[in-house]
Amino acid sequence: MEMEKRKVGNSGLEISPLVFGGNVFGWTVDEATSFKLLDAFVAAGFNAIDTADMYSKWVPGHTGGESETIIGNWLKRSGKRDKVIIATKLGLEMGPDKKGLSKAYILRAAEDSLRRLQTDRIDLYQSHTDDADTPIEETLGAYAQLIAQGKVRAIGASNYKADRFAAALEISRKHGLPRYDTLQPNYNLYDRADFEAQLEPLCLKEGIGVINYFPLASGFLSGKYRSERDVEERPRARMLKKYVNERGFRILGALDQVAKKYDATPARVSLAWLLARPGITAPIVSATSIEQLNDVIASVELQLDRASIELLNQASA
Repeated sequence: MEMEKRKVGNSGLEISPLVFGGNVFGWTVDEATSFKLLDAFVAAGFNAIDTADMYSKWVPGHTGGESETIIGNWLKRSGKRDKVIIATKLGLEMGPDKKGLSKAYILRAAEDSLRRLQTDRIDLYQSHTDDADTPIEETLGAYAQLIAQGKVRAIGASNYKADRFAAALEISRKHGLPRYDTLQPNYNLYDRADFEAQLEPLCLKEGIGVINYFPLASGFLSGKYRSERDVEERPRARMLKKYVNERGFRILGALDQVAKKYDATPARVSLAWLLARPGITAPIVSATSIEQLNDVIASVELQLDRASIELLNQASA
């Protein structure tokens, strides 16, 4: 089906309003299931996949690169390389001397990612986290080289604070270097303050594409965790704990109310709230089953009215 595409900053890239989060590939889903999910996602009209070189290094026995490798195998098998936008990231530690945003390391990490992804270009290459030890000019200069070689089409940043992100944009302007066209922050109905205070106005002013991660607060906003006990045994228990409190439950209450009104699910409503925000380009969603995937992709059809958005804004304020 034809789906609306959203412009990604000034990059020239256009993506559908949800991005598939590749952190699950090779972690909570095996390769065969990953292929099924990617096939279904693209068949439903979506075109963007986000991953990182270090996914999923946190799993015992993994070295990082597992997610990119699975995506590369899928690209090769499906022949869909030209139908999708591949976004990956670098900079978090992959091993001794393998981290940060120095020129030498960026050039090396890019080759590693290209090899695992079995492609000749990365559509969106992102600094996974800020590197205070490397001058921003050096980092952007390395990206300039990759762009000139045709190995990277556009660049973005993840987990940057507003002052550093603004500084990078200023250096791009001053020195004629490529600019970060996207920001990848943690942002959802619960985690609002950090992004909305300074990053959101900056992104709106500069025309930056925002592809936010954890749009469902590690699954909490799907409504499946209603007590401390629900959280304890989960793979993401550590991340979920911070949401299990009075404010978290107040947000779930509002989500339940709106979900009932639209005959939808809390997950779908959470994503529809994000998609209605002017500063958000496309939330990054993950799914480990086709059923979950169908639920989240239905969110793009859901247009919340003013009253519902207001109710959610107040509950999560």
